[in-house]
Amino acid sequence: MITYTTYSEAGGVGKTTTAANLAVAHARNGHDVLCIDLDPQEGSLSYLFDVDGERSDGTADNIVRHLIGRPKGDFRDLIRETEEEGVDVIPSHNMLENLTRNLMKAAEIEEDMHPDDDFEWPKHEQLLRVLKENGVPGDYDVIICDPQATPGDALNNAIFATRSVLLPVELSGKGALSIRGLDDLVSGLEGEVGIQVGVLGVVPVGFKRTNTQQSRLEELESSEFDMPVVFKERASLMQNMWDYQTSAYGVLEDKREPNGEYELETLEKYDDLAAEIEGEFE
Repeated sequence: MITYTTYSEAGGVGKTTTAANLAVAHARNGHDVLCIDLDPQEGSLSYLFDVDGERSDGTADNIVRHLIGRPKGDFRDLIRETEEEGVDVIPSHNMLENLTRNLMKAAEIEEDMHPDDDFEWPKHEQLLRVLKENGVPGDYDVIICDPQATPGDALNNAIFATRSVLLPVELSGKGALSIRGLDDLVSGLEGEVGIQVGVLGVVPVGFKRTNTQQSRLEELESSEFDMPVVFKERASLMQNMWDYQTSAYGVLEDKREPNGEYELETLEKYDDLAAEIEGEFE
């Protein structure tokens, strides 16, 4: 089974569009894909796949309620089919903004009621617990988690459940800090969740061939991390994804991109990246 988390320490890098396009690439390669959106921001994977209708409904069952052991329904009822065949999504919910506070409350209750005084409720293991208890892994070939671009309990749960991470990075001055801190980032994730985390690759996005970006790219090439593909600047294509709430594949198939033929190369790179990731799990 293929499981991974897309993560970037900086926002606006292209993390969510990368996750969405890889989900579609995996699906079109014959896999059943489940995306788990753990990003509380409005512009998340749920919006992109148009399954965020209950995001702000405080009475609705949602992923957080299940993580803290207070569900209002069957976990499988959270799963939404998308217009993209083979891609399902567990949507985000505004309650994710208070995930840490709610997990701490749940931990306090669980630890107070446990017969062992030294018991520590594992906050970062709850997503994996919920998935296993509901038999979700048996229904999918690929699970992709997409948490927000900040450290915290959503990221820790995603990493613990998937054990692997894909790291989109920006080749800017801001992104350089992320690039130079990749070793510390991975070590920090492993320390937080107590497991070894596999890095599937570092994926530069928005490459414009400037001297500065070329320098950043060379830094990455000399690092220990694999760099399967490099995505050039595709602002129009990515913006059309958000405007039309679909993947890059959907944008081009619906002829909503003026440079559609030119962008076929971009889709080929997503296909290559998906195949590279699938190969890591064989």
